[in-house]
Amino acid sequence: MKKTRRKFTSEFKVKVAIEALKERYSLSELAERFELHPNQISQWKQEFLEKSSAVFDNKTSKTEEKEVDLDKLYAKIGKLEMERDFLKKNLKKLELLG
Repeated sequence: MKKTRRKFTSEFKVKVAIEALKERYSLSELAERFELHPNQISQWKQEFLEKSSAVFDNKTSKTEEKEVDLDKLYAKIGKLEMERDFLKKNLKKLELLG
């Protein structure tokens, strides 16, 4: 009988990696607790540490994106106000003629 491969959610992996970082329990104790191999826990811990700096890098780029989006939105508002004024002016002219 073939054993199916288990799939773990990212939330579970983070939980295990954080527990490993706390170092309250040994890897073998964590492995028994989470029913994993100690090497898997070490791998997730290392991956977590390597990619943790990206959390702070992304926040600055998101802030920059928001600023750019605000500039685009303000430009769009100005354009729409000009179009509205133009249409309002021409509508008044048409009503006077008609």
